Amino acid sequence: MHPHDADSPTALPTSHPDTLRLTRRTLLVSTATASTAALTLTGPGTRAAAQDEYDSLRTRWADLLTGGELDPSVPEIRAGLDRMDAQTATLLDGLQTSADRTLLWQDLPVAGPQEANVGVSYQRLLDLALAWATTGSAVEGDEEVLAAVVSALRFLHDEGYNASMSPSGNWWFWEIGNPRRLADTCALLGPALPAEDLADYLAAIRRFTPNPNFRGRGTSPETGANRTDKAVACAVRGVLARDGDEIALARDALSDVVGGGRNSVFRYVTSGDGFYADGSFVQHGRLPYVGTYGNVALGGVAEMLALLGGSSWDVADPDRDVVLDAPEKSFAPFIWNGLMMETVRGRAVSRERERDFHDAASTISALLLMAPGVDEAHARRYRSLARGWIDAMPVPYLELVGLPEVSRALALLADASVVPGREVDGHQHFADQDRSVHRRPGWAFTVSTSSSRIGRYEWGNDENNLGWYQGDGMTYLYVEDDLRQFSDDFWPTVDPYRLPGTTVGLEPRQSGEGAGTGIPRATRPWAGGAVAAGRWGAIGMDHLAYDGDLTARKSWFCLDDSVVALGAQITSTDGFEVETCVENRLQRPGSRLLVDGDTLLDVDGETDLTGASWAHLEGVGGYLFGPGSRLVARREERTGSWRRINSGGDTGGSDTPTTRRYLQLRLEHGVDPAGAGYEYVLLPRATPAQTRRRASAPGHQVLANTADVQAVRAVQRGTLVTLANVFTAGEVDGHRSSGPCSLVLVRQGGQTTVAVSDPSRSAAPLRLELALPGDHEVVGADDELTVTTRRGRVQVDAALGRSRGATRTLTLRRV
Repeated sequence: MHPHDADSPTALPTSHPDTLRLTRRTLLVSTATASTAALTLTGPGTRAAAQDEYDSLRTRWADLLTGGELDPSVPEIRAGLDRMDAQTATLLDGLQTSADRTLLWQDLPVAGPQEANVGVSYQRLLDLALAWATTGSAVEGDEEVLAAVVSALRFLHDEGYNASMSPSGNWWFWEIGNPRRLADTCALLGPALPAEDLADYLAAIRRFTPNPNFRGRGTSPETGANRTDKAVACAVRGVLARDGDEIALARDALSDVVGGGRNSVFRYVTSGDGFYADGSFVQHGRLPYVGTYGNVALGGVAEMLALLGGSSWDVADPDRDVVLDAPEKSFAPFIWNGLMMETVRGRAVSRERERDFHDAASTISALLLMAPGVDEAHARRYRSLARGWIDAMPVPYLELVGLPEVSRALALLADASVVPGREVDGHQHFADQDRSVHRRPGWAFTVSTSSSRIGRYEWGNDENNLGWYQGDGMTYLYVEDDLRQFSDDFWPTVDPYRLPGTTVGLEPRQSGEGAGTGIPRATRPWAGGAVAAGRWGAIGMDHLAYDGDLTARKSWFCLDDSVVALGAQITSTDGFEVETCVENRLQRPGSRLLVDGDTLLDVDGETDLTGASWAHLEGVGGYLFGPGSRLVARREERTGSWRRINSGGDTGGSDTPTTRRYLQLRLEHGVDPAGAGYEYVLLPRATPAQTRRRASAPGHQVLANTADVQAVRAVQRGTLVTLANVFTAGEVDGHRSSGPCSLVLVRQGGQTTVAVSDPSRSAAPLRLELALPGDHEVVGADDELTVTTRRGRVQVDAALGRSRGATRTLTLRRV
């Protein structure tokens, strides 16, 4: 999808009104239990295909949507049916049926047309059709419900979505949302839908989505998740129309046959939207998005495999492993204890009905849908990952998903041969999306950085209206003692000017509501990091604020039990206070804040803690502060609503006020600072006693914190680790760099590992002169690194111009 457009998911039924729900778009990827063994026909994939193959495919798709033959005596299935029945009763109660009706539901006027309301109306009709077609539901096969749905579809076609209309407003409803929902509804109704109605509906779908390879009726190519979404809609349309050419068009769109594979979802991209070889996934050109659009892309492929597997139109692209490998390469690094990390969820963080566990559940569902149609090695890994995440989720998976997912998950949970996957500790860097993940036992840490390549955040179509600083170095600390930190109404209640990790001037900002759409770009190229031994990592960014006034050089150095955060060259001239937010966390009942051993009084308001050396927040861990830090603690109740941050057409949240209590730690730099800095350390899950000891013996040394170089050195279980970010050129601890780089040196015994990257992606050759006592020989080195050794010095010439910001490594041995 283009950065100026938006997707628009809506919610599925749940057990009770207060339960959080998966969106329709992200959940649809998993509504299947049918095996690809259901079809064994072969053929050329044209109109000449056997007619009963179309019937079989329609039946298969209907089974994919409903779950097929369900056993209502299974408690989990019965619970799902009860949820469906409750929602069905509500929808039927509100459905307008009079001959002179002007809408279908009172809250969804469609005249205009209002494209979002038309889209939501189609969603509700799809929900009714699902209930009518689902085994064991209260309205299974009900003639009155069937008649109501058939009549409502005709009304909506005549008033809101037909082939004679010209699209207006958000294109997504016209080209993706409505085609998907309408085609699915027609597939569920099958022969019960009058033939003339089906012909009209297929004509409307064909009018607005004639070719899944392109946007609208033009020649602008679709990419990533939007391409897969359109391919599925086109495939179902072809099945309903009994048109093998349309099905083949849909299948081939996944591979972009018409474009020579340029926009194939089975091809690693090097720019723009799609999966990258390093595991990154980008959508809208500039945003890490595996958590939402990545799910749509993965789920779309899963649906196509499930629908067409074994048929005349089987998906047999020889490069489909690009997507089949993505669950491990692209998704698993960002799913932690069954939660999709916020740093890759884009504007979806503002959706009340789509929380971090919902997006993780969507990934799980896609994996279980794909497993029957792939090779055994991939299938085994998918089931293992899914089982591990289901076991770890803070919200039960079976309560989040629809009946087909429940059925499939129950089979997984009953399979004793499936070994739950374990999340792997370590550090990973994804240079093509400016994201890193640091995992240690019981906690994880990520940072959202931005650059001239990756945008600050995404807003649009009244979504993520206050997301101004989400990509300006926002940090996310995950601890096992508090799995609901970011899903428990964090986004509508947190102070949007004070997000953890960010350095911000407090000038008032305007809400993005109704102001258009886009991804505000950062302008400086230095953002990224380096990783050594898969265990330690440096992360940094050269920050220039949105208005071009505030500047800062920022680094995060990730160690075994801590993260050291440094800031330098903090300068502003706009006349506002500048602050760095260390922490802004939902405070759980009874949690205490200790500062230098004293309990901070449990009252609202601010406390000046200038000069404090350490703090400890119960249930989270410890914090250390550099000398002379102007530390302020604030405890406050904040009230907000999801509607304020997301008022989108079918993603908008409720306007019900919600209140949460926060504990905020921030460092003040004053009005118009010139060259200010900061130093603080996160000690996740540390006890108060451990924090106190670390305040006296930090376990690391700050080697530099200047505009040119930021660096620390630490001993990690007998290993000496030096981590540095060089923003221009400079020297630290006797090591010199001729230009910008991120560097990690690991010395243990007589062996030294050098990990280096160029986050700025400048084409200039880089020369490192490393001060390493004694003589060394090269054990191994990546091709881009040329090494010259002499006593006490090692010279490394790094040709990193084509490395795309990725880490390159060499190993030396002392002789």
